[in-house]
Amino acid sequence: MVVPTGDITIIPDIEVEDASQLPTRTYQLDFVRGRCGGFVDGQKAMEQAIFKVLNTVRFKHLIYSDDYGFENMIGHDELYVRGDLGRRIQEALLQDERIISISDFRLEFVTKEDVLVDLVAHTIYGDVHLLKEAVRIA
Repeated sequence: MVVPTGDITIIPDIEVEDASQLPTRTYQLDFVRGRCGGFVDGQKAMEQAIFKVLNTVRFKHLIYSDDYGFENMIGHDELYVRGDLGRRIQEALLQDERIISISDFRLEFVTKEDVLVDLVAHTIYGDVHLLKEAVRIA
């Protein structure tokens, strides 16, 4: 290990950006056709971010940090899934600093593997209503 031998200067004039000032402009993803084209910003970008979080398996992709994605519940007892799924979805969404809170949260279990999610995410860009988003739990 190499230890610095010269003077170390710490610059005190570092500016920290507030999350609300950061741009949300990103590529527009077409999940049906599997393409991206154009750009989205603000509330539309947040809708897309929420969709991506709920459809990305946590800990599976090296490109994302361990805080990103939805922790899948394969192999768990159905009763446990019904009790813990809501917490896991909210925890996954609240990792994004742009999401302030979640309200009107409802789950509808369609099959043993699919759940419909209805919620309102209060973001710094406005409210995003996610209606009947299918989340695969197995």
